Amino acid sequence: MRHVFREPFSGLSHLLAAFAAIAGLCILTINATLYGNIWHITSFAIFGASMFLLFMASAMYHLLPVSEQAQKAWKRIDHMMIFVLIAGSYTPFCLVVLRDGVGWTLFTVIWGLAIAGILMKIFWIHAPRWLSTLIYVGMGWMAIFAIGPLRQNLTEGALFWLIAGAGCYTVGAVIYGTKWPNPYPEHFGFHEIWHLFVIGGAFCHFWAIAFHLVGPSTLIAG
Repeated sequence: MRHVFREPFSGLSHLLAAFAAIAGLCILTINATLYGNIWHITSFAIFGASMFLLFMASAMYHLLPVSEQAQKAWKRIDHMMIFVLIAGSYTPFCLVVLRDGVGWTLFTVIWGLAIAGILMKIFWIHAPRWLSTLIYVGMGWMAIFAIGPLRQNLTEGALFWLIAGAGCYTVGAVIYGTKWPNPYPEHFGFHEIWHLFVIGGAFCHFWAIAFHLVGPSTLIAG
């Protein structure tokens, strides 16, 4: 299969996740339209689109047997979309759950960092692995600065899935940064394990947003 795809497991797993993200975007849009308002619709759409963009970019980078120059271009796009997904995941919590001074401040900071990260990946594609990992994890846990308002406004279920997603991303980032464990480097190594944790993190946050931030039984105020 490697004669057809560059990295079959990583690419195909994220291709399936991209298709799942399309279904997820539909669910997000339906729930936001039925039970929410313009803030739900807009922020849910941003999150759903960011999931799709990340997984599709990753799938293309890991699957397409293209030239070395094209691979470098797809690698840049793949890494840039990580920042987009992080910021996209924050958006519903900032604009729906908080939506005050704290929410808008966090929204501005996280998207500012995402743009800075994208520029870094464009102009410094060979940035050290540890630096990228540190930025990903740091952005992911910036929500700790708003933990008080989040705890006051989130249901227990939403808080659980939010933390579970952050945990998945953090463990995956550590595996990516340390390159361990790396059980079967040729077929299923640290990189493939990291990809699974990314899927897990995205699923947890999707579940929190789609089914706990909006709906007939939610405690979140519209």
